[in-house]
Amino acid sequence: MAKAGFRLALLATLLALVVVLLGAYTRLTHAGLGCPDWPGCYGFISVPQSEAQLAHAELHFPDAPVQADKGWSEMVHRYFAGTLGLLIVLLAARAWSQRRLQDQPLKLPLFILLVVIAQAAFGMWTVTLKLWPQVVTGHLLGGFATLSLLFLLTLRLSGVLPALAVPRRLQRWATAGLVLAIMQIALGGWVSSNYAAVACVDLPTCHGQWWPQADFANGFHLTQHIGPNYLGGQLDSDARTAIHLTHRFGAVLLTLVLVGLAWQLRRVGMTRLAGLLLLALGVQISLGVSNVLLGLPLAVAVAHNAGGAALLLTLVLVNYHARTVLVRVKAPRFARWIFSPRRPSAGLVTLKGELPWRP
Repeated sequence: MAKAGFRLALLATLLALVVVLLGAYTRLTHAGLGCPDWPGCYGFISVPQSEAQLAHAELHFPDAPVQADKGWSEMVHRYFAGTLGLLIVLLAARAWSQRRLQDQPLKLPLFILLVVIAQAAFGMWTVTLKLWPQVVTGHLLGGFATLSLLFLLTLRLSGVLPALAVPRRLQRWATAGLVLAIMQIALGGWVSSNYAAVACVDLPTCHGQWWPQADFANGFHLTQHIGPNYLGGQLDSDARTAIHLTHRFGAVLLTLVLVGLAWQLRRVGMTRLAGLLLLALGVQISLGVSNVLLGLPLAVAVAHNAGGAALLLTLVLVNYHARTVLVRVKAPRFARWIFSPRRPSAGLVTLKGELPWRP
């Protein structure tokens, strides 16, 4: 049975997905500086439209002429992000007010609140530091972190329990897959923020070569100077090629690990999870290949971000079900710990608490 707050957490998760996709659209349409200030737009709560507002914008922001389409892309993203922030505040307040209830998550909602506060700061720095790649990548990671944590909270409030006992090998594969997926998302953010998505326009080679000229030192120079406008990128072709190639290598490594994870899931009888994981992986690979061969069309590029989110959420689901927990059954004068080799029995429904266990 779903717990109190489940529907609110589910709504916040869906809204977080929309915010992630709106952020991707804003970034891919080069609208990250559509409003040169924060949190408003040229000093207003919406994009300037009247003659007086346009005159005000021209006076106070002479180096950033108003582009209504880009401004609205940025502001719609902010409106949705602000609404999500309010929902997360409500989730945290609800969790605090019900903290004395049994099995009510408290630390997770409060942590999500801290993450979204940090995310707001990164959103501000994205504008004030003029799309500095480190901040843009951090902002993207923060969005995916918010989405995955809200999904985890939704799972915890859903009333669906993880498996009672799974092999330690499966737990290791699940953890490795999640960590590598996060690293690959970070690499994708670095590709996007440095405009390296079309650095290679052929597959499986790059520039017709298996090992083209690439400048990894400058491509991953994380102490880039703060100050220039990074719209369009500041790196040369060889540095962008290095970033693109690294993202490809990461994709190959992640694919191998997730295929191994799917095999481990199938071995313990979690065939549906294995199928879902392979489906998400296959779609994401197809979208990545399409981005290269089709020259990064906007719809495919946004879908690639959605595919990354779907793959991450699938791995969160896998890790949730790969947790080993104990079921504590109360008796008149003693308590017993009951283990199940793979799945909980239908009769084991009196869950008193979830505790980690290692055989």
